[in-house]
Amino acid sequence: MRILVINPNTTASMTDKIGKAAASVASMGTEITAVNPADGPPSIEGYFDEVFAVPGIIAEMSKAPAADAYVIACFDDTGLDAARCATEAPVIGIGEAAFHLASLVAGRFSVVTTLARSVPAIEHNLAKYGLASRCAKVRSSEVAVLDLEQPGSNARHKISDEITRAIREDHAEAIVLGCAGMADLAHNLSQEHGVPVLDGVVCAVTLAESLFKVGLKTSKVGGYAAPRGKRFAGIFASASPVGAGSPS
Repeated sequence: MRILVINPNTTASMTDKIGKAAASVASMGTEITAVNPADGPPSIEGYFDEVFAVPGIIAEMSKAPAADAYVIACFDDTGLDAARCATEAPVIGIGEAAFHLASLVAGRFSVVTTLARSVPAIEHNLAKYGLASRCAKVRSSEVAVLDLEQPGSNARHKISDEITRAIREDHAEAIVLGCAGMADLAHNLSQEHGVPVLDGVVCAVTLAESLFKVGLKTSKVGGYAAPRGKRFAGIFASASPVGAGSPS
């Protein structure tokens, strides 16, 4: 199968890291392609950045219509609902994927994310997915996303310290890493702390393969129906869903 993994920000080094994490768990015969848009924010840290990342996600999907599944590699699940409207193929957000898998291996889990401004969006998603009661706490490590790309930064140390607090104070039985840029840290942190530490990228790839294997696709009835045909104005004209769904 072919999985397109989309890093919604424009930082190529992070895309490379995400692609390697995805490939590390992909089954033999699964083709992983990791991409990022050319336009948009270099990192996604809060609601404002998310808005400017969504057009790039849809544009990257339109370049790969033959993909059997898509993974949105931003922990806020940026643009996930819009992406599901754009295709019949499964679209998996790394946040939702990690939450579900954490709930299968632990009674309570905590999320360790980057900056405090990301906490409300993650809490909103947990409630939306019906998993808020399984999450002990969403914690910020006060690590900027781009610090994860800087050799020699103390980002890993801060994240590890927050995991220690989550286990001690939240009684967390598993930890979900709340940023795609942390994809390379999960295995070592799990060994260090003695609890499952989940990275959403590998969780999402695993779920995408499972949905493909059993032949499940995105429902086109209701909220994820194809966009209604209409012409967009101005800079978004090229994204017009003319001919899709019902005519305007």
